[in-house]
Amino acid sequence: MERGRGQASIEQLLAAKEIVVTCGSGGVGKTTTAAALAAMAAARHGGKVLVLTVDPARRLADALGVQALGNDARRVPASAFVDAGSAARGELWAAMLDTKQSWDDLVREHAPDRRTARRILDNKLYENISGRFVQSHEYIAMERLYDLHHEGTYDLIVVDTPPTRNALDFLEAPERMAEFFSSRFLRILTAPARSRVVSFASKPFFTVADRVLGSQFLQDIAEFFSLFQTMAPGFVERANAVSRLLRANRTTYVVVSTLEAAPLHEAEVFVDAITAKGFHLGAVVLNRVLPTYLLDERAGLAAGVLVDDPSSAAAELPDGIGDPDHVARVLSEVAESFLRFQVIAQREAEQRSELSVATDVVAPVPYFETDICDLAGLLRLGEQIWT
Repeated sequence: MERGRGQASIEQLLAAKEIVVTCGSGGVGKTTTAAALAAMAAARHGGKVLVLTVDPARRLADALGVQALGNDARRVPASAFVDAGSAARGELWAAMLDTKQSWDDLVREHAPDRRTARRILDNKLYENISGRFVQSHEYIAMERLYDLHHEGTYDLIVVDTPPTRNALDFLEAPERMAEFFSSRFLRILTAPARSRVVSFASKPFFTVADRVLGSQFLQDIAEFFSLFQTMAPGFVERANAVSRLLRANRTTYVVVSTLEAAPLHEAEVFVDAITAKGFHLGAVVLNRVLPTYLLDERAGLAAGVLVDDPSSAAAELPDGIGDPDHVARVLSEVAESFLRFQVIAQREAEQRSELSVATDVVAPVPYFETDICDLAGLLRLGEQIWT
C-alpha cells in the first residue's frame, strides 16, 4: 500500500469512520471491493458491519454465499469465515437496495395521512415514475443509507453505489430531490389540480401537452404530482439530513478504479468532485495493478542482457532442453516481454503517485489468477489493501 499525505491505512480509515461510500465507474471491481472492505472490518475490527449494494447483478450475494438479498439485511454465517480459513471477531451483514420497496416506505413515512399514501401507491403512474425518476436510484441509495445509519444497528456501513453516467449524480441526488419540490416544473404539472385557471406562463405547456398526450392523461399526471407534493416538507427535510450525513466527519469515500485510461479518467473526476464538494476522500483503490517486481531495476538490467545476448544465456542451460538457437529466441522474447511490462508498470507507478497527492491512501490490488466469487476471495483481496 502506498501512503499519501496523512500516512494512514485502510485499517485505520475503517476503524475511524461509521460510513464508507465506495464509488467508481462500472466494471472496475467496485462491488467486490466494497464487500472485501466490509468482510475485513468484520473479521479484524469486530462489531456489526453491513455492506449495502445497489448493484442489480447480485454479485455480492454470490460472493458472500447468501442466496437472496433485499432491503432486509442478512447475516453472513460465522461458519462461512471458518470455511474461508478465517475467523470473524464481529458480524458481517449484507443487503441489496430494493428501489421500489424503498420508495413505498418513503411514501408511507412522508404522506400526510394513510389515505393520501394509499392514493399515491395505487396511482397508475406511481410504479413507473418511482422507477424512472431522474436519479431515483442514486437518491434512494443515499436515503436508505441515512435510514440504516439512523437506526444505529451497525458499527460500520459500507455502501456500494450504482455505476453512474455522471460522477456527481449520487453526491448531488439529495440536493436535487429537495430542489425538485420547489421547481417550476412541478408547479406546472400540478397547476390543473390546484386551480381551474391555468396561468399565463404554463398555458403554452398545457396546450401542447393536451394535443400530444390527451387531457385525461395530463389530468392523471397533475393529480399524481399534487398528491406527491403533499409530502414535500418531509422529503425536503429528509433530503437535507441526507446531505448533512454525506458531509459528516464520520463518513468517508473510497474511489475504486483500474489504471486503464477510461476508468482512471472517471476516477480522477470522482476525486475532484468529492474534494470540491468538501467530502472526505479516504482512499483510492486501484484494481488489477501490475506486480511490483516489474519495477525491480536489477531485473530490468538482466532482461536487457538477455535481449542483447540470448545465445550466451542459452549456452549456460543444461543440455537436452532444445535447439540452442530456439532456446535463445525464447529467452530473448521473454526478456523483451518483461521490458514492455516494466514500462507499463513504471507508468502505473507514476499514475499512483499522482493520485496519492489527493488522498491519504492509494491501495493497489494486483491481478488475481481466478475470479473472486466467494468469501475467501474477498478476504484475500482485503488482505492486499488492509495495512
